[in-house]
Amino acid sequence: MAKHDEQLKLRVVKRYLAGGIGFRELAREYGVGRTLAREWVALHELHGRRGLRRKGHSKYSAEFKLAVLEGIQRDNLSQSEARAIWGIRDPGAISRWERQYHEGGLPALLPRPKGRPRKMPNSSPPEPIAPESEQDQRTREQLLKENEYLRAEVAYLKKPRCLDSSGAASGAARKAQVVLELRQHHPLAVLLAVAGLARSTFYYQQKALLAGDRYAELKQRIRAIYERHRGRYGYRRITAAIRQDGEVVNHKLVRRLMLQLGLKSLVRPKKYRSYRGGLGLAAPNLLNRQFAAQRPNEKWVTDVTEFNVKGQKLYLSPVMDLYNGEIVAWQSSTRPTFDLVSGMLKKAISRLKRSERPLLHSDQGWQYRMPAYRRLLGKKVRQSMSRKGNCLDNAAMESFFGTLKSEFFYLNEFDSVKQLQSGIRQYIHYYNNERIRLKLKGLSPVQYRTQPLQA
Repeated sequence: MAKHDEQLKLRVVKRYLAGGIGFRELAREYGVGRTLAREWVALHELHGRRGLRRKGHSKYSAEFKLAVLEGIQRDNLSQSEARAIWGIRDPGAISRWERQYHEGGLPALLPRPKGRPRKMPNSSPPEPIAPESEQDQRTREQLLKENEYLRAEVAYLKKPRCLDSSGAASGAARKAQVVLELRQHHPLAVLLAVAGLARSTFYYQQKALLAGDRYAELKQRIRAIYERHRGRYGYRRITAAIRQDGEVVNHKLVRRLMLQLGLKSLVRPKKYRSYRGGLGLAAPNLLNRQFAAQRPNEKWVTDVTEFNVKGQKLYLSPVMDLYNGEIVAWQSSTRPTFDLVSGMLKKAISRLKRSERPLLHSDQGWQYRMPAYRRLLGKKVRQSMSRKGNCLDNAAMESFFGTLKSEFFYLNEFDSVKQLQSGIRQYIHYYNNERIRLKLKGLSPVQYRTQPLQA
């Protein structure tokens, strides 16, 4: 089956929500199947944009498969509706689960173990089935026990799952909760045999269920920090933010809880090139990938990047201080002219004290090779350039562009260049003053620069 990217799915959904078109015309316009278009719209209605993202290979537990089949039976759902509700991307999965369940019950839904079996199967022929005359010789007590087991098995399989089927709780916890709810109507030993649960495991899970979630408060704090920063923080930064409030927490615990909550940092994809050949003079590579600085305004880096908003271009030219990663000055324009770079440079130089003479590193773009640019640098700033065609020599600036686009540009939709410019202004203020960096001991760039000197 062909794979479609998220942008195409989003365009199809928006076109349908705009009205005036049916699924048949929609599918013909975008060259996709009508059923597929209907499924994308349903996924977007239930899960938002997150439901349109491509998922990797998913492994489903037997409990999850059974919950899906029970939901279809209970709510009279179609397979397409069920796939949209539970986020199942494989179109043939539910049919396959139904066939397996009718053929072998719940054990048939268990995932098959990989590799060769530990022991070769016994080659001896199966024991012959006793004739009906011998089966009828079972005692009344044996028949009652068998009937009791079958009643408990039917009740266990029909019992609706009270937990979320996304895998937030373990399989043992699910089984223990179902056994707890059926314990008043069936003997515990029989229920444990049906569930395949050890008695010690059941009592351990019962104690955990009755005690409640001891990480409930921490989960709320993690979600609050994640939402405040709009999904830009991963588990390391969230751990640092919690530690700033005086609470000691392990990053592994934060990572595990974020997985349970379904929270994940939204990550990156880059780029405008300003090289036009060997025009002007190139400066030596004085920085030489020595990105560490001992004091503010010692080493600066700069570059130009490009944004595209509905066919209109916006170019951004910032200057970063390598001491703390702070954006000390920036300029944006709809055209990549020399004024874009010169305006940025004048703003940056105006911040310098008389005794400061930073090193300013850039690539070999045409703006940085112009005599006018060198005259602006004068004696206040020393010039350094990357080697030709080597973006790694300016990796610090490239890293900032990647962060800016993945945390801000790709996560939002803009109607105009002016709206994007306003958003960039807000993001750079956030980046300088609020966004913490682990390499700065959990402080933002401005906090790190303004902190009192250590004795």
